[in-house]
Amino acid sequence: MTTLFDPTRFGDLTATNRIAMAPLTRDRAGPGQVPTSMMATYYEQRASAGLIITEATQISPEGQGYLDTPGLYNAEQVAGWRRITDAVHAKGGKIVVQLWHVGRISHVSLQPNGQPPVSSTARRAIGKTFTAQGFEDVSAPRALRLDELPRIVAAYRQAARNAITAGFDGVEVHSANGYLLEQFLRDSINDRTDAYGGPKENRARLAVEVMTAIVEEIGAGRTGIRLSPVTPANDAKQDSDAQGLFNYVVEQLAPLKLAFLHIVEGSTGGPRDVAPFDYAALRSRFKQGNEHGAWIVNNGYTRAMAIDVVAKGEADLVAFGRPFISNPDLVERLRIDAPLAALNRNTLYGGSAAGYTDYPTLVEATA
Repeated sequence: MTTLFDPTRFGDLTATNRIAMAPLTRDRAGPGQVPTSMMATYYEQRASAGLIITEATQISPEGQGYLDTPGLYNAEQVAGWRRITDAVHAKGGKIVVQLWHVGRISHVSLQPNGQPPVSSTARRAIGKTFTAQGFEDVSAPRALRLDELPRIVAAYRQAARNAITAGFDGVEVHSANGYLLEQFLRDSINDRTDAYGGPKENRARLAVEVMTAIVEEIGAGRTGIRLSPVTPANDAKQDSDAQGLFNYVVEQLAPLKLAFLHIVEGSTGGPRDVAPFDYAALRSRFKQGNEHGAWIVNNGYTRAMAIDVVAKGEADLVAFGRPFISNPDLVERLRIDAPLAALNRNTLYGGSAAGYTDYPTLVEATA
């Protein structure tokens, strides 16, 4: 019987266990959205994860939606990330970067030349983002023109190439949580009447084009995607047919033979039963013709749940988010069923090493 602590291989990736570190925005990049040495320490401390998926990382200046989040679109950022991947690899870990474009979940103060954010729509989201002034309402977006969409795809492609240059083992495309690609996917947000709006086949077009371009650039074996079919995060109201939409998306992605699909079950960071959805049906579509692609599950998993879902063969890896913040040695704590350290919510976003790299391991805490 396969256990949560067994090694695995998927695509071109290998993992020493079935525990992934989920992407966690921490807002600690330096000037110019350049990754810092403190970030290198943070990821190195957590290198025992079978797979680290980094915090969301913008593919372009307009992709930024929060203060001090890292980028991956210029040489200085690539060099900053290289220090991080080298540190993780030196500890025997594997690390992929999550590629991000926030779309309308942004503020004009974070956009080039104070321009409006871009999206599938011109309707403003109801929500807040983190700026130099603290938490502020997101700004009204403008709808991307049809002739602009190729440059969006090109930015994802270039960011994937930059990721390999930076030493990453692969990439995860963020197509979840109400950000740009999901702003195209859901009919609750996408009000376009062109070839990227209307029926689900049109709304899925941009995500499929992005994934196809990245696979062409760096190979399917180093490429994954994150989806969140029913999360209400960032004012992403339910699609009129979430099951039909995401079944179709995964059917289109399966022939690409991606290394993994990372699925958020329920409401991101919240209730798992926020809306009905058949995740097993989604997985069956991903596995059709892609038996080597890993199915990574996420959201609210306990140790017992994670052990059970892997033992039953219902998931290949389980991603843990917030527990990794306060438990850099989470894998070992889960292995021996040790207590987990509590999270300090006051230091989640921005700031210094406090609440970032100063959480002790179990051995250090005991000593």
